[in-house]
Amino acid sequence: MADDKFYMREALAEARRAFDEGEIPIGAVVVCQGRIIARTHNLTERLTDVTAHAEMQAITAAADHLGGKYLPECTLYVTVEPCPMCAGALGWAQIGRVVYGASDEKRGYRRFAPDVLHPRTEVAAGVLEEDCSALMKLFFQKKR
Repeated sequence: MADDKFYMREALAEARRAFDEGEIPIGAVVVCQGRIIARTHNLTERLTDVTAHAEMQAITAAADHLGGKYLPECTLYVTVEPCPMCAGALGWAQIGRVVYGASDEKRGYRRFAPDVLHPRTEVAAGVLEEDCSALMKLFFQKKR
């Protein structure tokens, strides 16, 4: 759990970068063999691309780093529960583990596609949940 908190703090740092850039503040890191191999955040506004979620950017960066499309030895740390699109991509990438902070009751994969991840993917939820949730709430309060 200590490692999960450490890496989630790294994902939160990415989420804060997104916040500062006017992006929805979701950050992600991919860890493989104890090293961060990808560090990303939402880029949907900057790229004007609805698919440029933090998780999608992280999958691409990690696969590029490793030189292959599958990530079974990797863990994705993301500040908010992945949406069905991202969870589907994580399933195709055969990611070994997904750790997320805040749940997304409205748009999260568990609501719409609870079985979309690869059958061997382990999931841990609620890591630094309050910090992850507070950043999202602050972002949307400032938007109103």
